[in-house]
Amino acid sequence: MTWPSSARRRAAKRAVDLAGASFGLAVSAPVMLGVGFLIALTMGRPVLFRQERPGYLGRPFRLVKFRTMREPRPDEDRYGSDGDRLTRLGRFLRATSLDELPTLWNVLVGDMSLVGPRPLLVQYLERYSPEQARRHEVKPGVTGLAQVRGRNALSWEEKFSFDVWYVDHWSLALDARILAGTLWQAVSHAGVSHEAHPTMPEFLGNASAVDAGREAADEGRGPLL
Repeated sequence: MTWPSSARRRAAKRAVDLAGASFGLAVSAPVMLGVGFLIALTMGRPVLFRQERPGYLGRPFRLVKFRTMREPRPDEDRYGSDGDRLTRLGRFLRATSLDELPTLWNVLVGDMSLVGPRPLLVQYLERYSPEQARRHEVKPGVTGLAQVRGRNALSWEEKFSFDVWYVDHWSLALDARILAGTLWQAVSHAGVSHEAHPTMPEFLGNASAVDAGREAADEGRGPLL
C-alpha cells in the first residue's frame, strides 16, 4: 500500500517535530531550570503560564509557556495592565524567546508543530474572516513565517496573510528556513513589540482583510527570504 503524498509529508513533519522537540527539551533542560528558578525568585509561583488556545481546526489545547508577568494588584485590570505587569525578566525572556521553551512539550504531545501559525486567543476564532480562519488548517507552531517576517512589528492583517500563505506552501525545506530565521530573530531581538504595546494589541476583527493572504502573495510578500 502506498501512502498519499500529503500523508507522507505530514508523517515526515511529525517525525521532525518529535525529534526536534525531544532534542530541544533535553538540551535546554539546564536553561529551563535556571529560568524557572529566576521566575520563582522574582515573580513567585506559578512559574509556568497555561492557557487554552485553538489548535488544528480550532480544537482547543492547553498551551504552556514560562510566565513573564507579575500577578495584577487588586486595583489593576488583568487584561488592561499587560505593559505594567511585564517584568524586566519577562521582557528579556520574550525578547530572546526563552519563554517559549516549555512549548516544546506541546510539540512533543502533538498539540503543536515546530513551525506553523502561532496559536492565538480562543476569542479570536469568531473574529477571523473566512480566509484568515484558514490558518487553522495546519497545527499551530512554536515559530512561523510571520515570526521571521517581522514578528509583532507586523499588523494583524500582515500576520494572517503570512499564516495563510504558509498553509498553502508549507514544506520541510521552508520549515528549515523558518527555523534558521527564528534563531536570528532571537539573537537580534527584532520585532518583539508592536509600536507602544508590549506585544500586540487585541485583534478585534477586520472584514476588509478577507483576501489579504492572496493579495500578499501577489505582491511578493509571501515567499520567505
